[in-house]
Amino acid sequence: MAAKDKSIALQGSVWMTVDGENFGGKGRIALLAQLAESGSITQAAKAVKMSYKAAWDAIDTMNNLAGEPLVERLTGGKGGGGTRLTKRGEQLVSNFRIIEQEHRDFIAQLDRQAVGIADDFLLIRKMNMKTSARNQFLGKVSQVKPGAINDEIELEIAGGQKIVAIITHESTLELGLQIGAEAFALIKASSIILMEEDPKARLSARNQLTGTISRILPGAVNTEVVVELPGGATLAAIITNESATSMGLVVGGTVTGLFKASSVILGVAG
Repeated sequence: MAAKDKSIALQGSVWMTVDGENFGGKGRIALLAQLAESGSITQAAKAVKMSYKAAWDAIDTMNNLAGEPLVERLTGGKGGGGTRLTKRGEQLVSNFRIIEQEHRDFIAQLDRQAVGIADDFLLIRKMNMKTSARNQFLGKVSQVKPGAINDEIELEIAGGQKIVAIITHESTLELGLQIGAEAFALIKASSIILMEEDPKARLSARNQLTGTISRILPGAVNTEVVVELPGGATLAAIITNESATSMGLVVGGTVTGLFKASSVILGVAG
């Protein structure tokens, strides 16, 4: 008896990118949709089988890449506050659902046309760069100061704050960095030093981003502190538990994140 022919079906999913950087797909949009229904990060994360920290990390990434907040926090009230989608966040969820339905219809049409073609398919996947850097900012080059060996690149991010990076002149040319060009700034959370506001302080650190503490996540040894910056971007810092305690850090407090220009890695969409 001849072996039964195996059926072949075409499948696909929709993912969004911002200048080549992974913005999110069905999973992250589902998180936003659940958040809109429940008004709770904890419940939304549980509904999509995501950890509380992973949910906040995903929201922070989407807010940073979108250049404006998709989720906003509510304070006070009978329930003690919560979270909700901004108008832009609601629009994103609605538009993604429309695009996803169109994509399903397109794949279904291709699948019908695939019946009877060769058994073997060559699958081509576009590789997306992934990075361990906790802080990822999208901005535009606002200033370039060339040097004999190294160049100083200033990047303006959401909210009007500036990030300064020191890179080689060769890297500036290879990345095509010039005023007005879009680029990504990557900074490890461990490279961030937190300081309480002090108008008289004079520091050598070129990068000083001030914002409001939105989350404090203590661990066995270190504490992750997430600072909300003007414009909706966030900055994450990893400090020791002892430092977090001695500084008296609390949600709602104002701090400044300091980091060296040499700690910033710049990239552009490939």
